[in-house]
Amino acid sequence: MQITGMLWGRKLLDLVEFPHSEVRGPELSVDEIKDMIKRHGQIFIKPLFKGGVGKKGKSGLLGRVDNITDALKEKERLYFAEHVDGYLKAKSDGVTYEGSVPADYEVYFSISESTEHRCPIMTITHHGGVDIEELDDDKIKVVPFDALTGLKAFHVSNALMELGAPTALISPLVQNLPKLWDLYNNYGMLMLELNPIRMQPGKGGRLAPIACDFKCAFDLDDPAWKRLHLPAHLFASDYSEFEQEINQLRTYQGQSDVFVMNDKGTITAPTFGGGANAMVTELLGEEATISSDFGGNPPYVKMNEISKISFKYWLPQSNVLFIIGGKA
Repeated sequence: MQITGMLWGRKLLDLVEFPHSEVRGPELSVDEIKDMIKRHGQIFIKPLFKGGVGKKGKSGLLGRVDNITDALKEKERLYFAEHVDGYLKAKSDGVTYEGSVPADYEVYFSISESTEHRCPIMTITHHGGVDIEELDDDKIKVVPFDALTGLKAFHVSNALMELGAPTALISPLVQNLPKLWDLYNNYGMLMLELNPIRMQPGKGGRLAPIACDFKCAFDLDDPAWKRLHLPAHLFASDYSEFEQEINQLRTYQGQSDVFVMNDKGTITAPTFGGGANAMVTELLGEEATISSDFGGNPPYVKMNEISKISFKYWLPQSNVLFIIGGKA
């Protein structure tokens, strides 16, 4: 269960008063788009996908415009854009408009869980704006920290100094990045990533961190995410009746994540546990009808409900059926 992009990301960042770029949704009128361009000089137009979809920029699914004519052309191009990332296929349903943030420095920051350190870790670099995997190890700092005390200012300060970051970056990041631990910890997240955070010059030349992209994933076995009162449709990867019906179980029975891999597939494998899901999805590829993660070993009652829905939609076309995991 993931959130990507700034349309919803900005609302979560507002909870901890972390600065972010101006972001507006598909409801924007022509006059409002003109006004946004006038105030920012340039705006970015991005397709609005359900669920977590990666590699959009590298696929050309991003428009950068400085006039209303080009803005409307990009809106038309991206509003219902289709995107393929590996086995995942997604179709957008709208666009977002994001104000340009001029900056000389871009920062990557994330908080996640580490199986190696058995604790949360902060990952940071002042060479952000690119995939973190593309950077050399000496340009990235990974800092384990105690979940009981949380992320502190000195974790951020020490990491940036060891990376040799410019002095002007350190103070504003030290003041703002620890806020993100509150967001991560208080709302049941497994991962929180901002890339890039653009360091915008403000009054007197002091830099201010501005979040320009957002990604997070929730631990659905931790009920803290429900405090956000997020709409259920936000986590479906499309509008298929199958996904909508399955995802309704999440609201009262815990984790129920699923998306359609190939509606012409012939192998149906409802998997009741994340480890099995990752293996099955990788091995079956496009032969699989669905990719699923129905919560760590759920009880029989939930398995029964999920199986009824899965079989109703996929059993007639399947020649192989796997049922993996679960206490039953």
